[in-house]
Amino acid sequence: MKAAIIVSKGATPVIQKLEPPQPQQGCVLIDVDTAGLGGWDVLGAYRLGVEFPCVIRGEGVGRAQDGRRVYFGERSVRPYGAWAEKTLVPEDEVWDVPDDIDDITAINMGIAATGAWIPLEKANIQAGENILILGATGVLGQMALQFARHMGAGHIVAAARNEESLKQLKKRNFADEIVTLGGEPTEDQAKLKDASKGGFDVVLDLVCGQPMLNALKATRQGARIHTIGTGAGRQVNLDMADLLFRTLTCIGTGQRSAQDRHQIWKNLLQYTRDNKIVVDHHLFTLNDAPEAWDMQLNSPHAKILAKVF
Repeated sequence: MKAAIIVSKGATPVIQKLEPPQPQQGCVLIDVDTAGLGGWDVLGAYRLGVEFPCVIRGEGVGRAQDGRRVYFGERSVRPYGAWAEKTLVPEDEVWDVPDDIDDITAINMGIAATGAWIPLEKANIQAGENILILGATGVLGQMALQFARHMGAGHIVAAARNEESLKQLKKRNFADEIVTLGGEPTEDQAKLKDASKGGFDVVLDLVCGQPMLNALKATRQGARIHTIGTGAGRQVNLDMADLLFRTLTCIGTGQRSAQDRHQIWKNLLQYTRDNKIVVDHHLFTLNDAPEAWDMQLNSPHAKILAKVF
């Protein structure tokens, strides 16, 4: 079968032939139709000591051998993954896709939407509260802005480094105000304070590092800060005075059980039926895997997908 193979740590994938997976007890053999790619696939998963060569992990939608149309997460049996004509996935990670849900929506409501929804739900947003989405231009950020709006947030601010992408978020009414980051800490702190309308009540932090420290300066007492990403740095020099009367939580959404994640995914599919959720995307083919990988590395501000069949 054809597959996008990573031959060594940090290498760009190449298209090669690979022996297809064989049926295995407790697993589902899947013919892949559409594969997804995310930041974790290129920046995180291959720091964890996987063996090479291997297929790009990813998530996707395909057909089980019994004909069911199914979604599967990035837990394919190694060395297989979504970016191949076939993959093998533990059966509790394979979920039936309703007929009225297209492949792209099924994938979008998987890892990315779960990552945005769970911390916002935990934050218990109250009507009219001021919300900051830090690192807002990516897929999780786009979803989080829309979720926060539907949850009753009163003033939503999108902050990130890419000014043009931020302007598009405001133009589409995803955000009420935008803040372009990347200046000196005191400069970014001042801009966030100005945009906060007296202080943020909730911060969804997708980047950590110095931007998270800057955002803390713009919160009010009682603020809830939820950190779920580390793209701007894993280590921070935190002054505990900035956390007085505030709560900082780090949430690992992917560590929940398959049963919990399946139920959240089904809830989010229903949510998309009731509320129009828009996510930018770029659609490739399997042969385009090297270009798709490079685009993901360069922060595409959109979901990367590929048609396999």
